[in-house]
Amino acid sequence: MSWLRSHRRSAWILGLTLLIPVLLYINLLMGLLGMRQAYQSEIAGLEPRIARMQGLIEHQEQLRRAAGNVDKKVVNLVYAATQDRATVSTALQTDVRQMLVDAGLSIKNSQVLPVREEEAFDYIGLKLTVSGSIASLDAALLSLAAYMPLVLVESLDVWPDRVSRRKGEDQVQTVTASLQLLSLRAAQ
Repeated sequence: MSWLRSHRRSAWILGLTLLIPVLLYINLLMGLLGMRQAYQSEIAGLEPRIARMQGLIEHQEQLRRAAGNVDKKVVNLVYAATQDRATVSTALQTDVRQMLVDAGLSIKNSQVLPVREEEAFDYIGLKLTVSGSIASLDAALLSLAAYMPLVLVESLDVWPDRVSRRKGEDQVQTVTASLQLLSLRAAQ
């Protein structure tokens, strides 16, 4: 103890010199523990993946049957890949125009939109402007919902037409609607 009191500077230098290897050892030990914990968390993350893969392997036949059932149902909802895009677009426009006229609407404008290509489907768009009574528009939307292959209404804007007021006549409110429709064609 007396040496420490008389040689304080040397004691500090000696203490710090011994402390550096101890700190390096603790740092190395903590780094190894951190690596061990990281590896354990990776292993823990692999276990659910492996379990899912084993489940897929065990139920592979059921999944194939289910995928086949889905494919059969999708065939009824989309145009076949064997049909030409232009033919499908024209047929869709003709069928939709006829449905709208049958529902009591008059068509002011119709336009086939450019086909958008996605991974599994081609998106065939159709834009129409129609006018008629609200009941006719409702009937047209119901017939579009029943049409196969499936026709989706992407957007629908409706605004009332002006009504001229004449004495003694019942006024029927007419509307003008802008519809943007979408149908799918299998790409492959």
